[in-house]
Amino acid sequence: MTTSTHRHNRQTATPQASCDTVHGRRPGRRASQRILLTATLAVCALPAFAQSVSASAASSLLPGGPSLRNDSADAPEARGGNMLPEAMTLSDRALMLATDLNRMLGQGQDVPLSKSDIPVAEQGRIKGMLQKALALLGTPYRWGGTSPDQGFDCSGLVGYVFRNALGIELPRVSREMAKTGEVIDRDAMTEGDLVFFGRRGRVDHVGIYLGDGRFVHAPRTGKDVTVSSLDSGYWSGKFMEARRVDGI
Repeated sequence: MTTSTHRHNRQTATPQASCDTVHGRRPGRRASQRILLTATLAVCALPAFAQSVSASAASSLLPGGPSLRNDSADAPEARGGNMLPEAMTLSDRALMLATDLNRMLGQGQDVPLSKSDIPVAEQGRIKGMLQKALALLGTPYRWGGTSPDQGFDCSGLVGYVFRNALGIELPRVSREMAKTGEVIDRDAMTEGDLVFFGRRGRVDHVGIYLGDGRFVHAPRTGKDVTVSSLDSGYWSGKFMEARRVDGI
């Protein structure tokens, strides 16, 4: 009886010792696994975090956003210049707005020109022209400028984009551009139309309509090529007419 009891105690003690040994090792292994898993998740989360920051910045440029409601290149400084933070690099500015353009153009879909009979092939040309214009965002304004190296004035920018993207030569100055093509009603404007602005009935500024109530232009000295709202703010009150250039 004693021998049997001794054997039983020895058999039951052995599994307990083995289990203690395993549990004694597991905390270290689990801690290492937790650290490795945490590090892996942190690395994987970095791209998503960066994307969320970019998306947040781009959201300020959506139609009706605060930066568009008060946009004014020629208005007092308190109202203008808040669209693109000065701390951002030119490449960051271009990337942010180009990303928003892709959203606006349907992310690879055909440009929606439902109010015209422009063929699909022409829609592709117009989209390429808009992308060419958006690639110049951040280029400094320079009176008389006609190239990215020199800088652009308003008509210099429009002429450069149409020449290089579409092979279309336009008059050098905005008031002469306003004599080309056909006049388009404001509610019938489509992407690629020229939008003209002025004072007392005289055209003195031009931009390229992007759709969605916005246009790209070179505002004035001290400002860069940018996107502004046509539906609100300074430029809505200066709008005179829109024209569709022959050949697009």
